[in-house]
Amino acid sequence: MTVGAETYPALVLNADFRPLSYFPLSLWSWQDTIKAVFLDRVNIVSEYDSVVHSPSLDMRLPSVIALKEYVKLDRRPAFTRFNVFLRDSFLCQYCGTGFAAEDLTFDHIIPRSRGGRTTWTNVVTACQACNLAKGSRLLHETDLRLLRPVHCPTTYELQSNGRAFPPNYLHESWRDFLYWDSELES
Repeated sequence: MTVGAETYPALVLNADFRPLSYFPLSLWSWQDTIKAVFLDRVNIVSEYDSVVHSPSLDMRLPSVIALKEYVKLDRRPAFTRFNVFLRDSFLCQYCGTGFAAEDLTFDHIIPRSRGGRTTWTNVVTACQACNLAKGSRLLHETDLRLLRPVHCPTTYELQSNGRAFPPNYLHESWRDFLYWDSELES
């Protein structure tokens, strides 16, 4: 059987059985996964029904793997446009409307033209209409108000927000590991 590189990705869990990342979801190609298995760096947790063949071995492709050694996650997330959107849950922080990432901008609360810096505490997610309405004015010079105070998020907060935005494709063997630490409904 011929297997495409992105056809059978494996969900990568840390040694504590939590995904290394929720958004983007920590996935490895089937080739990288098999290499890690043979280098004894991971444990296979779940498998696909598909098999790869070599002259001396038949192996079911892993669908979920767990690292044998715990990888400590960075405490300070990178300041990127996408992480700002993720911190703000893809909601315009002025009107509260949700948008796809490609339809969002970010706005400087104190405009750069007035000395504002591009930092976690001065940048928010904004829709194009609100960003245009605010322009280069300060908030108190407009009718706009922030939905919530701005802050530098933790990696945990971004991961938590990322769980609300699963990728388009989730293999059934991944579901238990993506939501096991979510609060259950009563």
